[in-house]
Amino acid sequence: MLGVGATYVLAAWNDSEFATGTFSAGQFNMVGSTDGTAFSDHASAGAAATLPFTVNVGSLSPTDVAAAPFAVRLAAPTTNNATVTVTSAGTTGTVTNLTYTLLQTTAFGCTATTTGTALVPTGTALTSTGGTAVTFNLTKGTGGAAGTAVNLCFQVTAGAITQGQTGTATWQFAAQSV
Repeated sequence: MLGVGATYVLAAWNDSEFATGTFSAGQFNMVGSTDGTAFSDHASAGAAATLPFTVNVGSLSPTDVAAAPFAVRLAAPTTNNATVTVTSAGTTGTVTNLTYTLLQTTAFGCTATTTGTALVPTGTALTSTGGTAVTFNLTKGTGGAAGTAVNLCFQVTAGAITQGQTGTATWQFAAQSV
């Protein structure tokens, strides 16, 4: 008797799929300018931009109004818009009887008569922002460009200041991505 054998091959069916994702953080940087053209980082109170006041703030007398422009924007290539909160970062020396207002203006530049949207009300002590949260928005640029600048105007008014009085005020502009 002859044996007939049969061989069976069972095929195994296998298939796989893989997926991967690469995650990179965006970029976020706010810069400031005292001339409306050259923007750079002023990331600490010690590296604060010196505001170019129109009246000689080294020889103020009562009723003088000193004005200085400042602008902020999101640097290229920031990837998120921002909400900016303005706070008084502190004073040194004597700033008694000096008050200010902070205006958001449509164009860069600032004098004692410049008008705009009051972010900080007129008559606010240099040590304060008027008791309410002071905020405004910044928009990122497109195509890797810097965002549009927000123009600001500081107007500082001397009241009954004392002869020889000297003091410094510093403000912080803190941007948070949105």
